Amino acid sequence: MTGAAADLGIEGGTLVTSAGSRPANVYLSGGRVVEVTSQLRPAGERFDAAGLLVMPGMVDAHVHFMDPADLEREDFPSGTAAALRSGVTTVIEHTHAAPVRTAADLAAKVSYLTGRARSDFALGAHAWPGEAPAAADAWRAGAAFLKAFTCTTHGVPGHDAAALCELMVTARAAGATCLLHCEDESLTASAEARLQAAGRHDGGVIPEWRSVEAELVAVSTAAVLAGSSGARVVLAHASSPMVLAAARNLVIESCPQYLTLLEGEALSEGSLRKFTPPARARAEADLVAMWAALAGGDIDYVSSDHAPSTRAQKAAGSIWDVHFGLPGIDTTFSVLLDGAARGRLSYERVVEIYSEAPARIYGLGGKGSLAPGADADLVLVDPGFEWTVKDEDVISKAGWSPFTGRTLRGRAVRTYLRGTLAAECGEVLARPGQGRFLPGPAVL
Repeated sequence: MTGAAADLGIEGGTLVTSAGSRPANVYLSGGRVVEVTSQLRPAGERFDAAGLLVMPGMVDAHVHFMDPADLEREDFPSGTAAALRSGVTTVIEHTHAAPVRTAADLAAKVSYLTGRARSDFALGAHAWPGEAPAAADAWRAGAAFLKAFTCTTHGVPGHDAAALCELMVTARAAGATCLLHCEDESLTASAEARLQAAGRHDGGVIPEWRSVEAELVAVSTAAVLAGSSGARVVLAHASSPMVLAAARNLVIESCPQYLTLLEGEALSEGSLRKFTPPARARAEADLVAMWAALAGGDIDYVSSDHAPSTRAQKAAGSIWDVHFGLPGIDTTFSVLLDGAARGRLSYERVVEIYSEAPARIYGLGGKGSLAPGADADLVLVDPGFEWTVKDEDVISKAGWSPFTGRTLRGRAVRTYLRGTLAAECGEVLARPGQGRFLPGPAVL
């Protein structure tokens, strides 16, 4: 930094990165970080961050904002508002409600979303079986990754092993990253037929229908094909230590629901616990094992897998008919902060798994860092702030949370997007249109 005054100085806080924590002042100008120093520098505006943790803005790489196809469930104005208030400054959206399958789809969606996002965003593309070249074109046009299912879900057809191999070979040639939803179609379909024939409509069908065996078979197949093709493959929403062990050479994503919710809750909560893969933990010891895997590096990054429906929508039909998915963008960061406050992982690891790693894995230049030259996306955290999750506190259109009633320790109190205050003390200040589209690494 030269002698010119910075636009803003965030002073007196504790800077947290994966490399460690230290007292530091962070100076911002023109939407960028210009200096991180122990010294005081000239600044047009200053904020006293004493007692707060200063982190790069979080990057949630797995959200479904349903926009434009299913706006009653979620849209970009509400979803990105919830993101900013929670400390997330960048999301990667890949809705199955109106999937991006081609380069033309991607261009149309970027155009439609102009003026709608409050946070910055990238977009994933969906690969259809037998249409790998079209998916690769979407990657070249700026998609962040190519997503594929191995079982038909959300109306998206599943890839069998041959189609998955074709996709990986094509992705490898294009330099694209694949993100896989792994559940074996033959096992989920046969379980569904058996359970429906038995007349089952209770919440207990969920873990039997979407069994751990189905996940393990698909993950094992994906690992073999990733190894033979040389493709860069990410396993979405890994649910248990067994799945982590099967993933071998895959990049591994997991989510708060696999750190906090129990399989048995499907019996009492029914459709409010209908998400897939479902919760696998049967006892507290299983949750402890997942937290240990997260802290120890067996999981590469965390996302919310925010896929909301309202309580009314979750009740509007049988367990077989209502939407899969949980709301999560409002709470994921705080669940991780609470884990750090309780000693399950470090604050440095929180930054790594929910900011630095997803930005690096998906090539989001300028994100996930507070190094000079990075985008001035910051979140200030009060680590001692205790709050109880309430439905009425949820900004997402879901209007409820699976964590309602839980007391969490740690919360974002200020969020800056490219140097501009975007949320403060629970109030979202950013307007629709302040968020920018981030093209994927193929066009950078």
